[in-house]
Amino acid sequence: MDLRFAEESDLDAVTALINRAFEVERFFKTNERLALADTREYFANGRYLLAEEDGALIACAYVELQGDRCYLGQLSVDPSRQKTGLGRRLSVAAEEFGREMGAHEMVLTVVNLRTELPPFYERLGYTVIGTEPIPEQMARHVNQPCHFVRMSKPLGSR
Repeated sequence: MDLRFAEESDLDAVTALINRAFEVERFFKTNERLALADTREYFANGRYLLAEEDGALIACAYVELQGDRCYLGQLSVDPSRQKTGLGRRLSVAAEEFGREMGAHEMVLTVVNLRTELPPFYERLGYTVIGTEPIPEQMARHVNQPCHFVRMSKPLGSR
């Protein structure tokens, strides 16, 4: 597995991968996870860490430095490669990037309806630190009440 940061030319493939990986959310979402315009907006504010194998994109994660914190989002693994440790390996790489950028904490949010996600992140050292409402633009595309669960992990120093 090779890791690198996305370039603008990768954004179509990144968007497609994220939407395949988040297809599991169709039970409560009425649209795809991301449009290409959304991916471009994230790309302008942070970075996509890509995992490739034989030149094929197999996983990605969004990371954004926010002061002394780093945000981890859109952790996406190709459905055919899920449950192989790729998500764990990519999150560790994202945390290392956060440390290198001077962040002391990694934060993330998961939607409460994805009950399998908090235990996954807890096994990676994250703890629940609270909840928050989902953004209005997302609320328009869900068919049942939901909210975000905020999680955090101290990064320590390099």
